[in-house]
Amino acid sequence: MPTSLPQPQAISDNGRYLLDAGGRPFFWLGDTAWELFHRLTREDALHYLERRAAQGYTVIQAVALAELQGLESPNAYGHLPLADRDPARPNDDYFAHVDWVVTQANRLGLCIALLPTWACHWHPENAVFTPENAEAYGEWIGRRYRSAGIVWVLGGDKAVETDRHRAIIRAMARGVRQGDGGAHLMTFHPGGGLGSAESFHDEPWLDFNMRQNGHVAEYTGRYDKTRRDYDREPVKPVIDAEPIYEDHPVSFDAHGRGHSLAVDTRRALYWDLFSGAFGHTYGHHSVWQMWEPGRAGINLPVMSWRDALDQPGAAQMRHARALLESRPFLTRIPDDTLIVPHDHATVLPGAGLYRFAATRDSAGSYAMIYAPAGRNFHVRTENLTGERLKAWWFHPRTGESTLIGLIDRWEELAFRHPEEGEMIDLVLVLDDASRNFPKPGTLS
Repeated sequence: MPTSLPQPQAISDNGRYLLDAGGRPFFWLGDTAWELFHRLTREDALHYLERRAAQGYTVIQAVALAELQGLESPNAYGHLPLADRDPARPNDDYFAHVDWVVTQANRLGLCIALLPTWACHWHPENAVFTPENAEAYGEWIGRRYRSAGIVWVLGGDKAVETDRHRAIIRAMARGVRQGDGGAHLMTFHPGGGLGSAESFHDEPWLDFNMRQNGHVAEYTGRYDKTRRDYDREPVKPVIDAEPIYEDHPVSFDAHGRGHSLAVDTRRALYWDLFSGAFGHTYGHHSVWQMWEPGRAGINLPVMSWRDALDQPGAAQMRHARALLESRPFLTRIPDDTLIVPHDHATVLPGAGLYRFAATRDSAGSYAMIYAPAGRNFHVRTENLTGERLKAWWFHPRTGESTLIGLIDRWEELAFRHPEEGEMIDLVLVLDDASRNFPKPGTLS
């Protein structure tokens, strides 16, 4: 059992990262399990949680009032969440199951990013939530999970389009704060291609910004928006909590573009992290909906949720966490100026599937350049320290590192990708040799 609640407790002094109760960096490595409370038995939920804990995840995103007929279709034990669809009458039997799952997650060291409701229950004009009843429900659920290891996530996959929508979310935020006494951080999950900042950046209850860059594979027009939110003022941490899922129809166009692969999820992972995100959320198209044969599927799921738990991308997310945790963490900043641009910027830093991205320590003790494909490139070193640099290739698929060697720090350095002309992603790591950092991906 963890000695303290497995949750982020505060924001770092520079406003960029989350910290645990001990003031240590909290790496948000999330998984999307929207239907966890609604569709799984306790035995299945425990199997899911144990697998994700073993894979290095720290956060599980799940919804109390679920999307897929969440108010009409009972949970695995025959319980509906609300009596007569009334937010003033939550069903204790249903929420006792939610309690159990949250407790098991916390026991395994997992924080639950808890959505009080999906947007389908507040977005339409005839939805069950109104500006008048949202606050009371928020206070009730806030009080119920006051002592749990959670983060509050309002919203649920819809844009805030009217004053009524805004009033409902603000009312629910007030209620949650009254109920939990400020014990947890809070954010907002938006619609596809959007971010919480577009509707609520200046709201005092919004502790950090959450994006849904969505189920597209290209950097341009989606994943570049993470940097846009990073640059907003006042400064708030930012995360992409719904990038492209593994085995999801790319851009929702299965017949035209097929289903995504692990490499698509890796590109989103490193693009977001190197653009300034404090963590990242993975998702699998079968897992979010807990799909299994015999059940109606949303957007062509290709395997059962149990089989999907061990898809390649699910296991590869932890390598990015290990990489970043092996270097100074709270001083990391995005810096694409490390990449020497080509005469055609669409070549370098690139566009679409081929976008390079870079990050470094603000003091210059290390730099990392994500190369999503086998293209050779040059790196500027003026913002790095040390007369000599120790260079490595880090492999996002395996978490292994290959030493390139010690090199003199010239103003500009050229690097040849080991897999020229191939769609094989790598991370170049450059360390100030005098710092004696460990092998990338391992702790000192």
